[in-house]
Amino acid sequence: MSAGALCLFVCEAIMVASVLYAAANSVAPMRLQASNYVGAIFVPVLANSMVMYALGLYQPRQLADFWRSLPRLVALLCVTAPIVLVSWNISFLRPEPGDGQRILTYASWAAILLACILILRLSYVSLAKVAVAPNRVLVVGVGKLAAEIEYLVSQRRDSDTEIVAYVPLTKVTPEVPSSRVWEVTTSLLDIARKTAAKEIVVALDDRRGVPLGSLLEARMEGMRITDYLSFWERETRRVNLKALDPSWLIYSDGFRVGSVMNAALKRLLDILASLALLIVSLPTLLLATLAIRLDSKGPIFYKQERVGRYGTTFNIYKFRTMCVDAESSGIPQWASVRDSRITRIGSFLRMTRIDELPQVINVLRGDMSFVGPRPERPFFVESLSRDIPYYTERHRVRPGITGWAQINHPYGASIEDAKTKLSYDLYYIKNYSFLFDLLIMLATTHAVLVNKGGR
Repeated sequence: MSAGALCLFVCEAIMVASVLYAAANSVAPMRLQASNYVGAIFVPVLANSMVMYALGLYQPRQLADFWRSLPRLVALLCVTAPIVLVSWNISFLRPEPGDGQRILTYASWAAILLACILILRLSYVSLAKVAVAPNRVLVVGVGKLAAEIEYLVSQRRDSDTEIVAYVPLTKVTPEVPSSRVWEVTTSLLDIARKTAAKEIVVALDDRRGVPLGSLLEARMEGMRITDYLSFWERETRRVNLKALDPSWLIYSDGFRVGSVMNAALKRLLDILASLALLIVSLPTLLLATLAIRLDSKGPIFYKQERVGRYGTTFNIYKFRTMCVDAESSGIPQWASVRDSRITRIGSFLRMTRIDELPQVINVLRGDMSFVGPRPERPFFVESLSRDIPYYTERHRVRPGITGWAQINHPYGASIEDAKTKLSYDLYYIKNYSFLFDLLIMLATTHAVLVNKGGR
């Protein structure tokens, strides 16, 4: 979530709380107590914010186009209105005999709430187009890395980055648009000032030619200096494995998941989220159990050895979605599109991610976390570790039911998919925070609703 989206998230939560407070006071001014506000305001605000995130209303495309978000805002009202009514009824606003105006009052406040959200969103879109200036970037280098930056920025419609100039340090044929190549006739700081650049990105194919003196001068004048890997990470929200340098991992910020406070908060979130999911999904678990029993012969659940934190193995629990003899040859296989081994009900369970629900047992036992890299089988880990550098680094944290890779990349069924997912996993480990875990959980709800990534 971008800084602007996070600001809108907070503003909308405050606005919804304010409207609900005014509505509660207008409906039952004489019956309000301090304890009533938890159910009347806090619970609906929390539910509304979660549903808005789950519906993708804070994604760049939804924020950039007001009219695109309208259908989802209507869906939001349909989902949250019953939650507010039930919460209010339980808290203090129980209907009284002959109170026929209550429904009309509720409808009026619902319309006011929707209008406030629409006005706030329209104001955000209008303000963003006028006030948000692009991040003007000066790139040092005109080779392959610079060309990758050019392609990356040009392909991202939601990017606020604008490449204003490329500076060659040697006489080479540029692999970037020649119209933006500046000859080095003055210092980098002067070029940055002439192009109104706010940031200098060093993207040299040969790091031995880094102009330390010019970069130091620009840095001492307050110019932001970024290396290629950090810029690529910031723009894509994953780590570039092809150009990854071990020294960058060593000296860059991040990797805070191992601190005592972060570990304690993560474990607390794991337990609370798992218990909540177990309670909410209990009817679904019972229906899935019955459907598997009626659909095909074999056990309802299956356990399979997976690799966890620090390379230790554990048994993962899932609903059985394949026929009993799925790997009769004894050789592990990747799941494929329209895999013939998947049962009829198994296809639905995978598509909706219901087959993953029994893994809350693994989370409660401490084998897994709610959020983290997906655990792989030892056979695949051994194979992928030989082919993919830094693959074992994903085992620095507990594996998860969901993760940053799962909400950003489709189901992995090849070495290339494993490389892409590793780039997301390393980004998650490097940039871990308690808030990041919460955002991934909300984004997972959105991914399930739109059927993203299941196979």
